[in-house]
Amino acid sequence: MRHILPGSGNRRVFAGLAVAALSLLVAACIFAPGKFTSQLDLRKDRSFAFRYTGEILMVPLMKTDKDEPFTANACHDDETYEERDCTPAEIADQKAEWDKQREEKKKSDAQAAQMLLGGIDPGNPEAGKELADKLRRQAGWNKVEYLGNGKFDVDFGISGKLDHDFVFPTMEGFPMSNAFVQVMLRQDGTVRIDAPGFGPASGGAAMAGMMSGMAKGSDSGEGPTALADGTFTVLTNAQILANDTDEGPRPAPNGQSLTWKVNPRTKAPPTALLKMDR
Repeated sequence: MRHILPGSGNRRVFAGLAVAALSLLVAACIFAPGKFTSQLDLRKDRSFAFRYTGEILMVPLMKTDKDEPFTANACHDDETYEERDCTPAEIADQKAEWDKQREEKKKSDAQAAQMLLGGIDPGNPEAGKELADKLRRQAGWNKVEYLGNGKFDVDFGISGKLDHDFVFPTMEGFPMSNAFVQVMLRQDGTVRIDAPGFGPASGGAAMAGMMSGMAKGSDSGEGPTALADGTFTVLTNAQILANDTDEGPRPAPNGQSLTWKVNPRTKAPPTALLKMDR
């Protein structure tokens, strides 16, 4: 006889949801840019100012009209194993099982997403407003308005001294989320700027499996810039050691500028390497 320890079933369920949540995070982005303008002003003395104005899309809250159609599996003769036409009853049984599995997957994906979203249920009609309220409490979020269908109109701005790494966006209560912009300090006095959220997906399956159809483009392999339309600009008086812009550094007041256009045709995420004063 097999003995089951008290609570072991709950632990297995939680572990399963945790694995599903991590799979969702690896397979897809939670946040994506819409129409926006973003600028990072980084001085060689490490003073900085960052601004993002425009739309942020929260993928799990986005609805889609897409629905995977049911397709019956082939039926075979019990004796010859040759393929034959399915009877109406067999097709009905297949459809019932397909519906059951689809609903179970939607439920497990929604539960996993809720873990990633700090307890916010993506299926709750008030989830967007709840998230907007949370963001408005955080420093830098000067404006957060929920427009519906996973779309937020935001104005984020923050400035200070770059004595630690900087990542945007970060959201209170979210255990993990994908970054639009990362500014990373190095021991040799250089600073690396990466904007993974302003580039294409890394791998063809970046959206695959997300919310089982709840997220727009979830089964299309689209990347985080599928609906993006904006620009990302770096202004600096520091030495520019490397960058992947099309046109390279341009003269700008008190230094130089690097500008990237961000849209579905973007081939690589913006990146640059700057040399700071020690």
